[in-house]
Amino acid sequence: MSVLDRINQPNDIKYLSETQLEELPGEIRQFLIEHLSKTGGHLASNLGAVELTMALHLVLNFPEDKLIWDVGHQSYTHKILTGRKNEFDHLRQLDGMSGFPKRSESDCDCFDTGHSSTSISAGLGFARARDLLGEDYNVVSVIGDGALTGGMAFEALNNAAELNTNLIIVLNDNKMSISENVGGLSQHLASLRTAEAYQEFKSGVHSSLERLPYGERVVRRIRKTKSSLKQLLIPGMIFENMGVTYLGPVDGHNLNDMVRILQEAKKVNGPVVVHVQTEKGLGYLPAEEHPAHFHGTGPFDIATGKALAKKEKATYTDVFSTVICKIAAKNDEVVAITAAMADGTGLKRFRSEYPARFFDVGIAEGHAVTFAAGLAAAGLHPVFAVYSSFLQRGFDQVVHDVCMQNLPVVFAIDRAGLVGADGETHQGVFDLSYMGMIPNMTVLAPKNKWELADMLRFAFRQNGPVAVRYPRGTAYDGLKEHRAPICYGKSEWLCEEMQIAIFAVGNMVEEAVKVHEILHERGYDCSLINVRFVKPLDQETLLKAAKEHLLIVTMEENVLRGGFGYAAAAFLSASNVNTKVLHFGIDDQFVQHGTVSQLHERIGLDAQSMAEKIIETYKTI
Repeated sequence: MSVLDRINQPNDIKYLSETQLEELPGEIRQFLIEHLSKTGGHLASNLGAVELTMALHLVLNFPEDKLIWDVGHQSYTHKILTGRKNEFDHLRQLDGMSGFPKRSESDCDCFDTGHSSTSISAGLGFARARDLLGEDYNVVSVIGDGALTGGMAFEALNNAAELNTNLIIVLNDNKMSISENVGGLSQHLASLRTAEAYQEFKSGVHSSLERLPYGERVVRRIRKTKSSLKQLLIPGMIFENMGVTYLGPVDGHNLNDMVRILQEAKKVNGPVVVHVQTEKGLGYLPAEEHPAHFHGTGPFDIATGKALAKKEKATYTDVFSTVICKIAAKNDEVVAITAAMADGTGLKRFRSEYPARFFDVGIAEGHAVTFAAGLAAAGLHPVFAVYSSFLQRGFDQVVHDVCMQNLPVVFAIDRAGLVGADGETHQGVFDLSYMGMIPNMTVLAPKNKWELADMLRFAFRQNGPVAVRYPRGTAYDGLKEHRAPICYGKSEWLCEEMQIAIFAVGNMVEEAVKVHEILHERGYDCSLINVRFVKPLDQETLLKAAKEHLLIVTMEENVLRGGFGYAAAAFLSASNVNTKVLHFGIDDQFVQHGTVSQLHERIGLDAQSMAEKIIETYKTI
């Protein structure tokens, strides 16, 4: 029997022998590599957190104690140790286990996560609730050094020092977020890692004191007191300067040392940071050498590390990457910003070609937006390339700092619409609603790869904020013959017939073409309009279509509330047009993980379902 076979429910790890504990990390890593090579998932981050997670499970009791993972893409070992290893065959698949912590999955997952820099705030909430309710349990927040660049983490640290309640903050320091970390905090942590003189001195003093009578009591007193020596030997002791006790750094792959320091942390009164050093991708050479590539991976060949599914066509991200570099070559005022996602958003090439005009601000979307506003106000033309669901974190700054001043900032919104396996926290299905409601904002969505290129060039000719939203994955290369010039606020007629008029937004044009074919086969005429501009509305085209057709259909991969369809219907109603309007989009729900095609079928956005609904509705007119 393997050691992993003995882990079937929470706390089983506590019954393993020392020898078994030595064998378990290797078995967990092999388990993860084998399963993720088939399903895909977050590999490198999980390989690096195996011993750290084991130590937490040896020190804590589940589900009584509360463990909160920041982002959550390093929680796979936690899932294994809490009795979910048999669910890994369906990881990130429709109706299968999520790739992130989920309260609905296990009572050992106390808080849902998926976005960065939230764990300390949530942990502090748990800790104060525990105090107020007179309960007794440990609260541990695990946060990576990449996530610690987010301002929300510092807001929470500041509040933790003020509230002074018992909270253990494990800083998992692997020098990475998805890409390598940048900025002052990264440099500060590097200074902590290399402060050998202090570490050796501290270790020697503690060892000597512990051999003396009452030595342990003296050591505890020293740990509770800000050490002037520490201030001298480690410059800028940011955590203790904020009023948070600091322990470490410790080797995150040494299980005994990890257990020892976590036990020490449990004895500290007030908030404490445990600084843990780990290596992302440890135990699988391709992931060690290319941790960013194996951060989130599809199925791969274990022997070589190469992806099983070969990319044959360009993605929308590839198109953006190429076009933004061409635009920058002709305009020295163009600068590019990413929030720790240079690879994911396609700015890696821009960084290589124009390093002085490229800015990685770390995981700090709110700062990125206002930074872009400052650049624009000073005379440059910035583009902020960002995933749709991550831009939500900078909404206030979009409103107040960009749109209120009508500054020329381009928002290249990647992963707009359904993204698939990452699930609820990553589905980009709100941007049309939250961007479309802001004055001065222009919102566009391309139907194919050529239109994305044209829209980006159009965006940089404008003197105010422009958002161009495009989906994840292979760029649609159909309808190449339709490439009318982008005219401000104007839609594009792809096909003009009678009876039914379909207004499709962005990537839904591809699905609308299939609907059009089905309707024709069933004997129905159907006009097809590429919306292009979600804001401003093309009122002229809407009125023309409403007067010439019996049914208006809107299609968008966005929530219906606040989206294009509702805005179009509101305009027609205000114009006293009574033409029937049928909306396709996402109802008032969060969409779980699964492939995009599976999710389309489930929520009724596949061509067959929409065609049937259109015919059913048309028959009632």
